[in-house]
Amino acid sequence: MRYRPPFPLDLDAVLRPHRRGKGDPCLRADETGTTWLTGNTPDGPGTLALRRFSDGEIEAAAWGPGADRLLDGVPALLGAEDDDSEFVSHHDQVAQVRRRMPGLRLGSTGRVWDALIPAVLEQKVTGYEARRSWRELCRWFGEEAPGPAPAGTRVPPSPKAIMSIPDWTWHRAGVDLSRRKALIHSAQVAHRLERAAGMRGAEGRAFLRKVPGIGVWTASEIAQRAWGDPDAVSFGDFHIPAVVGYALLGEPLDDEGLAEVLAPYAPQRQRAVRYLEAAGFTRPRFGPRFSPRDYRAI
Repeated sequence: MRYRPPFPLDLDAVLRPHRRGKGDPCLRADETGTTWLTGNTPDGPGTLALRRFSDGEIEAAAWGPGADRLLDGVPALLGAEDDDSEFVSHHDQVAQVRRRMPGLRLGSTGRVWDALIPAVLEQKVTGYEARRSWRELCRWFGEEAPGPAPAGTRVPPSPKAIMSIPDWTWHRAGVDLSRRKALIHSAQVAHRLERAAGMRGAEGRAFLRKVPGIGVWTASEIAQRAWGDPDAVSFGDFHIPAVVGYALLGEPLDDEGLAEVLAPYAPQRQRAVRYLEAAGFTRPRFGPRFSPRDYRAI
């Protein structure tokens, strides 16, 4: 399949939110410049390969029972359904990034479950801990990626696989009781949760929050990826208030301050955050890194 986006496209920037660390077994790039993604679909697991040519055209190929659905979803994944026409930059920093990165769009996978697992794993732990647990669960309980994907590429664990994990294996993967409960509760109603991607917006996020263990932060992280929600800000995040605060005001913010600063951007507050993140704004480091807690040793 060949797809020529009718808009400027920065493929790496659009796909970056879907990558969970450099060692993500479900999204990786090879030496040819091809990006490989895997996913669970109603038809079964599948692998998608994307390659961008110098003329801007995208070549896509897919394998597995879910291949057709993954190919059908390529335009949305690359941001074809994203509409930034009414976005207004209220800060010079945001305006500068927007001019510099016209190919940055908010893509959507249309798959809630695949975004839910890593989002739950990232609750209240360091990124290092969450990525380690993600890799291990995918390696132990995710299917091998269909097709000629690079060795070690896996499909995210299915709801059935998550419900089959014994307690001692959760412990071995470094997943504490609260996060494992949230994943199990979600797996039990996973087929219903996919409806959130069709609802979209605040309604979709509220629907996800009906599951015990899925709060504002987690629902927003899922919405950003499953349907490219332009207003789903991850309130409660450890980094984002400080990143936005230092980028726009030169000082850190809390959630209340973040909401106030982003208020003029509604209903596209997350788009403003995404511009600042993509530009590389970070919070200054004044001390040693937080030491991750190894639940496997408890």
